[in-house]
Amino acid sequence: MRIGIDCTAAVAEGAGIGRFTRELVGALLARTGDDRYVLLGPCGSRPLEGMVMGGNAEWRTLPFSSRMASILWHRLHLPLSVERFTGRLDVFHATDYTLPPLSKAAGAVTIHDLSFIVHPEFAEPRLVRFLEREAAASVRAAELVLADSESSRADIINYFGASPGRVAVVYGGVSDSFHPISDPAALPAVRQRYELPEAYLLGVGRIEPRKNWAGLVTAYRSLRDRMPDAPPLVIAGGRGWLCQPIFDAVEALGLSNHVRFLGYVPDQDLPALLTGATCFLFPSFYEGFGLPPLEAMACGTPVIAGNTSSLPEVLGDAALLVDPRDIAGIADAMFQVLTHPELRDDLQLRGLGRVQGFRWDQAAERLSAAYHLLDRSSAVPVPA
Repeated sequence: MRIGIDCTAAVAEGAGIGRFTRELVGALLARTGDDRYVLLGPCGSRPLEGMVMGGNAEWRTLPFSSRMASILWHRLHLPLSVERFTGRLDVFHATDYTLPPLSKAAGAVTIHDLSFIVHPEFAEPRLVRFLEREAAASVRAAELVLADSESSRADIINYFGASPGRVAVVYGGVSDSFHPISDPAALPAVRQRYELPEAYLLGVGRIEPRKNWAGLVTAYRSLRDRMPDAPPLVIAGGRGWLCQPIFDAVEALGLSNHVRFLGYVPDQDLPALLTGATCFLFPSFYEGFGLPPLEAMACGTPVIAGNTSSLPEVLGDAALLVDPRDIAGIADAMFQVLTHPELRDDLQLRGLGRVQGFRWDQAAERLSAAYHLLDRSSAVPVPA
């Protein structure tokens, strides 16, 4: 098969969907077989690092920016097929919610989560309106809809009315670069780079309301009232929509000397940063998959996470799951992990075992199988 894949997010976003797409495409290219891939990027973009073109893959670019592509395809709805830029395709996979016009190729679209519908208060209103319209249209138009978890699959079926036979789950994975760092120089080097003490609590994710950082900061205030010598709270992630109230909460709670925001941390620093943390915190209100807590588990770090959406499905009993709206519950979970070494050890062992079920080569195998079930001549269901 000749398969086109939209790599816009992969080259434009460091974390989140960008990371998910980079890892998945890399795993696809590493597979043996007869499939050929056309990776499509925005104007001026280059092949992704570590992806060798010329074997089973080639890189193509649009003659315009990703913003212009969105305007032409999803606002003006021009019938300008993507095959004009990729050449003939059997399948085109839109990896970020919206499917462009196609002439003959079968369409696949990934809907990572429906947070813009389930929690519209956590997103910019214009983006909510755009995704409500265009993601729904893409689900209707696609032969194959891909979800990151069974939780997201259920949301896609319930909210968009998608036929269950057209919606498949492809879980994310954990890169081999995420493992407990044993190099005695690596951990001090990262601590020095980010000016961190030997003990710290860590959260990773975009600074936005959906991640519940304001709730975590409030819970951390309660923890310090109970445990004045608690390690500092460190949050790594780029700024997102409505982030200022989160920073304001730190100031209002008198935590400016105890809470650090590192901004975006590059992938190469994350394994050591995660390994060095006493505990990893991810009290999100809603996730389509939840890659950061799995990466923390792979680094041997105990995890406390929200008990909503996909997180119980992905993390299982390898994390302490708490109601993200229960501030006292979050604070108590942190206290228990900090004061009970045996609990930390148990979570560490459970986490290291849990991540073995989430590998990118497994994700690529499942995605490839779903591609090959696309057949316009017969109604062949994709695997749920």
